[in-house]
Amino acid sequence: MNKRWLSFLSVLCAVVSLNCQGQTSSPNNIVPNPVSFTATQESPVILNKQTRIVADAQYQDQAIYLRDLLTNQLGLTLEIATPDTKQGRHSKIVLAHDTIEANRPEMYWLESGGTVIRMKARDVAGMVHGIQTLLQLLPLEKEKQVGFPTVEIKDYPRFAYRGMHLDVSRHIFPVEFLKKYIDYLAFHKFNNFHWHLTDDQGWRLEIKSYPKLTEVGAWRNSTLIGHFKDTPARYDSTRYGGFYTQEQVQDIIQYAAIRGINVIPEIDIPGHSRAIIAAYPEFSTKPDSAWQVANTWGMYNRQNNVLAPNPATFQFLETVFQEVADLFPSEYIHIGGDECSKMWWKADPKTQAFMKANNLKDEKELQTYFIKQVSGYLAKKNKKVIGWHEILEGQLDTTAVIMNWGGAKEGIAAAKRHHPVIMSPGNPLYFDNYQSKNPKDSLAIHGYNPLDAVYNFNPVPAELQQLKLDKYILGAQANVWTEYMGNPAKVEYMVFPRMSGLSEVLWTDPKQKNFSDFKRRVKTTLVPRYAFWGSAYFKDFERWTVADK
Repeated sequence: MNKRWLSFLSVLCAVVSLNCQGQTSSPNNIVPNPVSFTATQESPVILNKQTRIVADAQYQDQAIYLRDLLTNQLGLTLEIATPDTKQGRHSKIVLAHDTIEANRPEMYWLESGGTVIRMKARDVAGMVHGIQTLLQLLPLEKEKQVGFPTVEIKDYPRFAYRGMHLDVSRHIFPVEFLKKYIDYLAFHKFNNFHWHLTDDQGWRLEIKSYPKLTEVGAWRNSTLIGHFKDTPARYDSTRYGGFYTQEQVQDIIQYAAIRGINVIPEIDIPGHSRAIIAAYPEFSTKPDSAWQVANTWGMYNRQNNVLAPNPATFQFLETVFQEVADLFPSEYIHIGGDECSKMWWKADPKTQAFMKANNLKDEKELQTYFIKQVSGYLAKKNKKVIGWHEILEGQLDTTAVIMNWGGAKEGIAAAKRHHPVIMSPGNPLYFDNYQSKNPKDSLAIHGYNPLDAVYNFNPVPAELQQLKLDKYILGAQANVWTEYMGNPAKVEYMVFPRMSGLSEVLWTDPKQKNFSDFKRRVKTTLVPRYAFWGSAYFKDFERWTVADK
């Protein structure tokens, strides 16, 4: 046998091997499930160190992002080029700006064959979604050469708003973990990170106009030990806290933007404000009192945590929210508005006098007055507000987006009033709730939201479909309240695989959903991915279901 024939056999064997390797990661394993795909079963596109990433000008940042992801996943560091660079015969991954075939927001086309993998999108988010699908079609191991399957994938989301929340007030997390969390969102094709920055237990955002918010309000003297319902209550004696500088915030915003993620800050007022009044007692209904940042959970109607309506308070709110608006590019700013204990206003003569002077008939109207004032401050900065569903206790402009943490009833009520609605019901989208009935499971706040409850959730109530008001449902979001999540591993344990399930709820047409197949993909695609990330996750997700209630 001559050398030329041996060389031919060697190449043939390599191609067959790569073809098999490429096809093992079938499109059927993609999470969330794409709108459509076709696998041609032709020879794979061979990727090696000679492969180039060729990106249009709009996607140069995403080209760097993709290069780094491929280096991390495969050990291949690829050269980045522009379309006008002379191309050789090596394979390439093309990131192309396209508004004709990619004719929807966040849509991407992924096509592969011959020596080219081509992704087309009209916006950054769409290109990032295509990148995440590409990653799932490649092995999770270092390779000198790998075959990418020949496919055509057309994909776009079901809902415009696909969010994940993280509370950093009860427990604060390092910038490095926040970036990792944003990476989790990008992988699962979410597009909004709701950053809960302030609450009774700590103020976490540097505000240059009011430095005591972080000098005082970012620190509590102790923290509850064990569960909130335990008696007697026990506390440690450790000072706890911290905050994010504005430079850190800008870094996180930029990091998220490259990954197609919008960062929505939440400054929760006029309740949930104990950290504010600890720093500035003059904003409270008892300005002569010395307040402490809360060291326990569940403040509603138990401890005074509301802002008083006075000129100093409203000047504070205007200054703070305008500083926040300048810092965050997001169109929307979340202003909380939930669980506002009105008993403290009722007991305060100065508040009652303010209400009378402003023709406010009750404390609900006072709560609405606060919301309207802050909405006005933000409107001057061309921002709109999101608030929890309690802000609808009064009459608001319908530009306000309602984030509904209640049930279908509250979502329907908001849509009937023609407010845009983000569904975020405690059941099943509070990921701080238990995911098993195992009494030895890691501590959680209350409730039971197993994976199948998350996966089978429909953000659009049937009544709204019948009334043809479903257009008011922007999407949905899961919330991660961190009373019992003191470290990143606990956050991961509580969100995975429930975050993965929600990603398919928000991305995939319900007709293409199948829970049994989703569990298969969790095992074949996601569990190895969690391990690759070094992430904790709830392993017993198949055992526990809504039937166990």
